[in-house]
Amino acid sequence: MLEFSGPVWRILFLSQIDAPLAPAKAPEGRFHYAGQTALYASLSAEGAGVAIRRYVSDGDPPRVLQRARITKARLMDLSGRPDVSIVWQDIHDAQGCSPTWQCSDEARAMGADGLLYSSRSRPELSHVVLFNISPALIRTDASATEWIPSYS
Repeated sequence: MLEFSGPVWRILFLSQIDAPLAPAKAPEGRFHYAGQTALYASLSAEGAGVAIRRYVSDGDPPRVLQRARITKARLMDLSGRPDVSIVWQDIHDAQGCSPTWQCSDEARAMGADGLLYSSRSRPELSHVVLFNISPALIRTDASATEWIPSYS
């Protein structure tokens, strides 16, 4: 387990600006399923754009880039592991669950605040998911700025 402190970025719909550190609303994600808390972010603004590319469509409502700061989070480091940097949605659709959930369940059981993992499409970029979203661990530290995708 490593202790992580540093900036992270999230891309949100402008309508979410009043709650920029709200956990994922989707009942299932790469590292969470129903009833579990997960806040996904990236270690760079570029990484945040890469992370949501699959979810961006022409005609989407306006989005913003929000920077936050993590302080002394205990993270399980899964960087460089291809078994977690997969298209989990396809496996979930076929099997009803994602193999990545086993990693997050293990980390949660060990008392980790979250996970650090590599981007699927750009392994040199990293993302983080927090299970604990206490203000002692994560806070916004800059005003949100307009975000327009460089792709469509």
